[in-house]
Amino acid sequence: MEAKTLEAELLQDWQCPEGTIPIVRSPQNRPRRKTSIFSSSIQPDVYLGNNHEYAQLALLGSNFFGASERLNVWKPATFNGEFSLTQIWVVAGRGTEANTVEAGWQNGGYQRTGCYNLECPGFVQTSNKLTLGGNIEPIYQYGGDQFEISIYIHKDKKSGNWWLRIQEIDVGYWPGSIFNKLSDRAEIIMWGGEIVNSGSQGHHTSTQMGSGHFPSEGYRKASYVRNLRYVDESGTINDAAPDNVVPLVSKPECYDLQMGDLTNYGTHFFYGGPGFSDKCS
Repeated sequence: MEAKTLEAELLQDWQCPEGTIPIVRSPQNRPRRKTSIFSSSIQPDVYLGNNHEYAQLALLGSNFFGASERLNVWKPATFNGEFSLTQIWVVAGRGTEANTVEAGWQNGGYQRTGCYNLECPGFVQTSNKLTLGGNIEPIYQYGGDQFEISIYIHKDKKSGNWWLRIQEIDVGYWPGSIFNKLSDRAEIIMWGGEIVNSGSQGHHTSTQMGSGHFPSEGYRKASYVRNLRYVDESGTINDAAPDNVVPLVSKPECYDLQMGDLTNYGTHFFYGGPGFSDKCS
């Protein structure tokens, strides 16, 4: 099946003077009612807890120097201060020893560990064209046109910094000096969705992942991530082969994942779900 896609826009209602960069400061728990772009870095002393649920593909190894993806943009329903996001994880180390750099889109008011904008500890903004935390429009409507963004994270070996590129704009970098495990290279690349389930209503959350529909509904209805790629030690960008990726799904009865068969989408998958239901309790 051949698919048609359109570029989403990253919006901000201001412009920086030439030669300057944006510095965004906002209240720690400001609600975010629109889908927005974000980045995050997580250090070894951070523990996310067990109320996070995932539908991801993982590429395992020991010599990764970056990753990229194209993903369509939705506005999943979120409740009780929870969030729903789709992103890339570039990871070294395990558990509480992990370092990660992450970037993607997010909806919801929960101020997760990490950052949405220049409050991100250690992140150095270099572009005045957009700032993290900016809204993304238009977003995809169920059964309608696909609107996408592209994300690319890679390591500059000379400086040791991890660079973030969004929609072909180099936004900035995480200095290699802020990491221990990621100071050299990454061991795992992951792509996919994540939600937080607070359980505040006495049952599983109704916060949606992706489009809020299961991957079995397919193109135009389920959310997808496509053209999964990684950067090797030589700096070459490679396709992540379908046989080399591993699905990681926390609760398939709530949010699931399945590989896709769309033409010209490279390695890709559909993912997501509605959360609370008769089967997801």
